[in-house]
Amino acid sequence: MNSIKFGLPLAACLAALCGVPAQAQQANMSFFVTSVGLGKGADLGGLAGADAHCQTLAKGAGSTKTWHAYLSTQGAGAVNAKDRIGKGPWMNAKGEVVAKDVADLHSANNKMTKQTALTEKGAVNNGRGDTPNKHDVLTGSQADGTAFPADKDMTCKNYTSSTQGAVMMGHSDRMGLTDDAVAKSWNSSHPSRGTEGGCSQADLKGTGGDGLLYCFATN
Repeated sequence: MNSIKFGLPLAACLAALCGVPAQAQQANMSFFVTSVGLGKGADLGGLAGADAHCQTLAKGAGSTKTWHAYLSTQGAGAVNAKDRIGKGPWMNAKGEVVAKDVADLHSANNKMTKQTALTEKGAVNNGRGDTPNKHDVLTGSQADGTAFPADKDMTCKNYTSSTQGAVMMGHSDRMGLTDDAVAKSWNSSHPSRGTEGGCSQADLKGTGGDGLLYCFATN
């Protein structure tokens, strides 16, 4: 009796079937950490450029939602990050809910960890102890998701500078040099710093970052 050669077709079929749930979860995701930055430090082209980066990465992962970067601005017409990300709930690429709503996101009860703050590809972002460490995520925000006063730059000139200035960052893995709340803050741990001012790509990498962003679906 002739053997039936179905190995390759069957394998292809199983791969396709296995891919369906993952694709569906990514299509439903409403939160991610960007897998890459724009490469120009904290110069993101302002909020519009940051949002476009989130939108591009999300689209590549199969999402058709509207995406905004979690960023606050300073000065005239200052914008609070918490006011531009929708109402929630927000889930990662694996369908895990990281926060039910804005209040939950900014409380101690949120589920943001290294294992849940995934990229748009569903991958774990490098954190403290990994090489390279990329847990510093740009937010320009205070711990409650609001903007800083205008007296000290915490947004690298509202995300238009890759030279002088500084930007507030959070730790996506909720880990730092100490065990206090600030070191564990996902959105307001410490400002950038460096020999070039604090806003260049080299400056961001120097403290454990890569110019990454938190992206939230607003709908």
